[in-house]
Amino acid sequence: MSGSSTATSKNKTKKRKNKYMSLFLYFLVFLIIFTISTLASYTYFVNEKEINYEEVLSKIDPENGIQVEIPRGANTEDIANILKKEGVIKYPFWFKFVSKFNGYDGRYKSGKHIVDKDLEYKEIMEILCSNPVTTTVTIIEGKNTDQIADILSEKKVVDKDAFVEACNTEKFDYEFLKDIPESPERKNRLEGYLFPDTYFFDPKSGERAIIEKFLDNFDAKFKPEFYERAKELNMTVDEVIILASIIERETALPEERPIVSSVFHNRLKSSNAELKKLQSCATVQYILYETQGKMKEKLSDEDTQINHPYNTYLHEGLPPGPICCPGLASIEAALYPDEESEYLYFVAKGDGSHHFSKTLAEHLEAVKKYEAN
Repeated sequence: MSGSSTATSKNKTKKRKNKYMSLFLYFLVFLIIFTISTLASYTYFVNEKEINYEEVLSKIDPENGIQVEIPRGANTEDIANILKKEGVIKYPFWFKFVSKFNGYDGRYKSGKHIVDKDLEYKEIMEILCSNPVTTTVTIIEGKNTDQIADILSEKKVVDKDAFVEACNTEKFDYEFLKDIPESPERKNRLEGYLFPDTYFFDPKSGERAIIEKFLDNFDAKFKPEFYERAKELNMTVDEVIILASIIERETALPEERPIVSSVFHNRLKSSNAELKKLQSCATVQYILYETQGKMKEKLSDEDTQINHPYNTYLHEGLPPGPICCPGLASIEAALYPDEESEYLYFVAKGDGSHHFSKTLAEHLEAVKKYEAN
């Protein structure tokens, strides 16, 4: 009887040990999972990666960006709740934790900010610590300085006259501006360099700060190899931008840009004085905008004879300055024309495309054909 009791006792002890062992293993597994999860969360939410404000802004789709307003005096918890309510973040606790751990507490600026739910927590924090952004402005390719000033003025970002004056009188230290000649014939000194893009502007920042945003963007887009390529072409950066601005205004078709560029390059290299006159309608349209405040759908013969330094029907070579602010595609076309092309002329076909010709006789036939339609 006593032997049976002892066996039962041993079984109970063994079961108890097994139970404790199972609990210990469960706890160990839980601890491992918890540790891995914590480290993963730490790596994701709290890291030493340097955040570049401009790069973060470039990730935000202007059409879908979420505008959040941070009230004056709001603390981190208030801000976390606002972001949760606006659908920017899911976990206010994590936002507060990461904010405190990374030293963002107390640095957030009141006002309206544009963020995106796909940004990392630290990227959102970097935006909220920067000056409020209240206005989104899109500048499309081919706009000139006066048109850009009008757009910015309508958005109440700048005073138009002050902006244009700043473009012409303020000094900016950028490598690409060093080639610009001092010429009384040049209408706007920064014409061509206000890079077309979508921008987030703080209207309180002032005209100079707005201009610097354009120029910073141009500086980022105009790659180091572009400077080298300009030298290979025996052109200054300014000459490249002047040519790119003409290409921008002459065609909207991506596949045509290198060919249009080749026409102008071929004419500029010609020993024929008449071919050196680029005869670009776009330059005449620029004159009309400057003198009459508008462009024409179709130029007259009288228009092409306007006595003006920008008139490439009368003057050889490139005009004194760009006629608009070109996009990257036109800049690349100016730098890398179609090297196989022997074209010297082109005429609009009426559908947005152009007919290209190698000889004057062929060109005149094309003009007769397409202008008759």
